[in-house]
Order: sequence, then structure tokens, then C-alpha cells
Amino acid sequence: MMLPRLYPILDTAVAERRGLDPVHIAGEWLAGGAGILQFRHKDFFSREVFNQMERIAAMCRDARVPFVVNDRADLAALLGAALHLGQEDLTPSMARRVIGPDAMIGWSTHNEAQLRAALAEPANYLALGPIFGTASKEDPDPIVGLDELRRLRPLADRPLVAIGGITRANALDVLAAGADSVAVIGDLIPEDGDGGGRFEEWQRLLAR
Repeated sequence: MMLPRLYPILDTAVAERRGLDPVHIAGEWLAGGAGILQFRHKDFFSREVFNQMERIAAMCRDARVPFVVNDRADLAALLGAALHLGQEDLTPSMARRVIGPDAMIGWSTHNEAQLRAALAEPANYLALGPIFGTASKEDPDPIVGLDELRRLRPLADRPLVAIGGITRANALDVLAAGADSVAVIGDLIPEDGDGGGRFEEWQRLLAR
């Protein structure tokens, strides 16, 4: 499979801090040409949050763009969505029992041992990070860095997404170090709330 160079992650906590509606942000990104969209919610899944997720999933279906649920295999199954898993979640082989053999699964790794172990799992793509320091996690793993990304990239036998502290200032360096795609959270939702304008900036940058 191929992933777009930009992998936008819609983090509800970041959206809330900016005073923005996740559904509105998703619409701006899809209008801007997003090729994939992950919904990331780390707090309690209220009915309101699930309703937001359903609406965004429908928007992604209409746009023929993969919609990815973070962590929750059960919710991915309910929505017929793709799934992204962390190291403390179900393994991809376990999650397959919930979402079936055909749904797309991504799995986060943070070091060489985890990346090597991931090769035995039925994940469609792998993520590696944090490449740089990040504010999107309360207790982040040790920073991987560009040199380690470059060293580890040949180990992965499937698409590799880099994540963690990636901004417009360093994204091209991350891609040059071997990542197939860059996952971006905070730098896609600016303080002024112009998610559409910021997404266009990213698309122009990665089109180089």
C-alpha cells in the first residue's frame, strides 16, 4: 500500500484548546485534499464524541479517504474504519479478530526492538517516533531523531510513518531521512484557527 506524504491526525484535545470544532477542521482538511485522516481522542468517549466521529467518518467515505480510529478496535469496527494502535493497545493480530482481515491497521513503534517485533504482526503500515520532542503526549517515549530514523528505516518492510514534533520547518528533513509519510498533529491546527489555510501550506510544502 501507499500512504500520502501528509498524514493528518485530528486530536480532539488540540482542537479544544484552539476552541475549534473537530468536524469543521475535518471538513477543511478534506476540502484541502487530505488523503487520509486519523481521529485521536484520548479521553472518555462520550456520545457526543462518538457522534463527531460518525460525522467525520461519513465525510471521509464521501471523499473516498481512509478514516482511521486511534486505539479503539471496537469503534473502528462499528464505523467500518481503519485502526491505528499504540504499544499499550491490542496487538494488530488481536485487533484483526475485532475488525476483520481486510481493514487497514497501523501500529506505533518507538525503538528498534519494537520495530523488529512489529514485522511479525499483520499491520499494513508502521509508525516510528517521536522523531522530535512533542507536546501531544503527556509521557512521551525517548526521542528517536533523524539519524536513528535513517538507520532504522531499512528494517521496515512496509510503509513507515514518522510522528512526533513534526512541523513545516523539519518535515522535508524527515522525509529525506526515509519516512514515507509524516504524521502531523499540532502544526496543522494554528492558533488563529485557520485550519484550511494551514493545510494548504502543508500541501504546497510536501508537493516539492
